[in-house]
Amino acid sequence: MNIVLLESLGISDELMKNYISEFEMMGHSFRYYERDDDIDVQIDRAKDADILIIANMPLRGQVIKRCNNLKFIDVAFTGVDHVDLDVVKSKNIALSNASGYSNDSVAELTVCMMLSLLRNVPAVDKLCREGKTKDGFVGNELRNKTVGIIGTGAIGMSVAKLCRAFGCNIIAYNGFSNKKDSDFIKYMPLRQMLSLADIVTLHCPVSELSRNLINQETISFMKPGAILINAARGPVVDSVALANALNNNLIAGAGIDVFESEPPLDVDHPLLHSKNTIVTPHVAFATRESMQKRAGIVFENIRQWLCGNQINKIC
Repeated sequence: MNIVLLESLGISDELMKNYISEFEMMGHSFRYYERDDDIDVQIDRAKDADILIIANMPLRGQVIKRCNNLKFIDVAFTGVDHVDLDVVKSKNIALSNASGYSNDSVAELTVCMMLSLLRNVPAVDKLCREGKTKDGFVGNELRNKTVGIIGTGAIGMSVAKLCRAFGCNIIAYNGFSNKKDSDFIKYMPLRQMLSLADIVTLHCPVSELSRNLINQETISFMKPGAILINAARGPVVDSVALANALNNNLIAGAGIDVFESEPPLDVDHPLLHSKNTIVTPHVAFATRESMQKRAGIVFENIRQWLCGNQINKIC
C-alpha cells in the first residue's frame, strides 16, 4: 500500500520516523509532505495513494477524483466538513476521523476563555502594560454561573465536567438529540437555554441543524451580561451579527477560536475588531499532548483498516 501524508501531524521527527518504520517493515511505502494548498501540487502528491492522511487542510473533490487507487482517507481531526464527502462516497472510499484526541485540550481552552472574559484579563493586561491600575475593572467568578452547552458530545461533556467542578449550573440545548437529563445537566429548548445562561459555549459540528444557529435572532434571547464561547466550528455563528451584538452591548463578551475560514483571516474580519472579544487562530486542539494522542489514533486507524476492521468510521 502507498500511504501519503499531506500535512504535518505536529509530532516530533523521532516519533514520526517510528511510525513510518513500522509501516515500511510491513511492506508499505510511506511519503509525507508539508502542507501545500495548491490543488495541482496536492494531486501530484496524492495521485498514487492507496491511503491518504490529512489533518484540517481542505480535501476537495477534484483532488480525490484524481486518486484512482485511493481506498482509505484518514482524517487527523474530529470534524470532516473540510472533506468533499459526496465524492468520497461516490468512489466508495472509506473514511475515518481522529475523534477523541482533543477532548481535554478544547475543554481546557474553553474554560480558559470563560475565566479570562469574566476576570477582564485582556483589558487589565493592557492597563498594566501601560503603567495603569485596574481603573475600575471588577471581575466576576465562574462559580455559581449557569453554563449553557450547545453540543454535548465528548468535548461538550468534558466542558460540562470542568464547569461542574467550578460549581456551575449546567444546562444544554436539546435540539440535536433526545438525550435525557443527567444528575448535573438539564436539557431544554434553545430559546429557554439562551435566556437562562450566563455563558453559552458551542461544541457541535456543522450541519443543517447548526449552521448559523447563533444569529441576530438567537443572540437577542441571551442575557445582556452573557458571554459566548465558540470552540466548535465557525459557520455555527453569524460573525457579523455577533460583532454587532458585542459592539452594541447586547451581550458582554465572546471567546472565538474558529471562524468561517481557517486563519490567517482578513484583517477586516468583524470579530477582530469587536468589543471585549478574545480571538485565537484555531488553537484549541493544539497541545503537545493532544498531538501525540492524535497521531496514535491516526496510525491505529490505518492498522485496523489494513486488518479489515475500520474504526472511527465516518463512511
